[in-house]
Amino acid sequence: MRAWRCRGADSQPQLEHLDADTPGPGELLVEVRACGLNFADLLMIRGQYQETPTHPFTLGMEISGLVRAVGDGVDIATDTRVAAFPGQGGLADYAIVSADRAVTLPEGMDYDSAAALQIAYGTSHLALDHRARLRPGETLLVLGATGGVGLTAVELGKLMGARVIAVARGADKEEIARSAGADIYLDSETADLRAEVKALGGADVVYDPVGGALGEAAFRACNPEARYLLIGFASGSTPAIKPNHMLVKNIDLIGFYWGAYFKFRPEVLTRSLATLLDWHAQGRIHPHISHRLPLEQAMEGLDLLRDRAASGKVIIQP
Repeated sequence: MRAWRCRGADSQPQLEHLDADTPGPGELLVEVRACGLNFADLLMIRGQYQETPTHPFTLGMEISGLVRAVGDGVDIATDTRVAAFPGQGGLADYAIVSADRAVTLPEGMDYDSAAALQIAYGTSHLALDHRARLRPGETLLVLGATGGVGLTAVELGKLMGARVIAVARGADKEEIARSAGADIYLDSETADLRAEVKALGGADVVYDPVGGALGEAAFRACNPEARYLLIGFASGSTPAIKPNHMLVKNIDLIGFYWGAYFKFRPEVLTRSLATLLDWHAQGRIHPHISHRLPLEQAMEGLDLLRDRAASGKVIIQP
């Protein structure tokens, strides 16, 4: 099989030919039909992700595909269509997945949507619902609103009854944000974010996968008792948030990492994923995929994420 392998933080991934592994107890061998790319893949390559595997490893965090073999103790049949979050190993023709990280795909759900839904929608749903307790009628401010996770936050925030202010770079992104449900669009290249959001009534919840100066401006536009979600730092720097402002305004600063729930509260993640699959089956959410590329072009797909040239998800199709 082919696989994109990382052999060190100082070297670029290479497409190598390997023997496919045999699943052990509690594991599946999945023939990968789609793999979703994530900003975290770029961090893994540099050895900067919070859960970077030991080298060498295969990139690719979330997949969908067909079960081709099962290990002992697994009650999923071969040829079952599944979505899975292996955390690594997905940018390959075949991937080994722990059975407790795989779910059977509903009839009618395509492989690309299944691969695109897990991390991006899972992150936004758990962050907004479980952690920030977003309520109908509140104002949700989404930074990086046309990126992989940001666009899902716009869509889910609107679905949950919020007024959504979407922030992204460039006037050309407005149509994408509004089609996902944004009520208001602000171009981060030209807007005075703090002043404009305050003029719109301020933010009750901030969804921030960007950080840096943009995050600082968003924080200063928060209303009293706002909840500020730290999702990631795509800008390369953390926002300089002043604790005394948190005290004066009674603002909650909330850190969020979706993958951690597999370890300490998997039932919360399972309930969230079941909700998302149900919403997809009802036609209430629509994964936005801007690029589909073959396995050979996976690094070009990661370049699209690095250069912020993609909207929504980039899917690799082995």
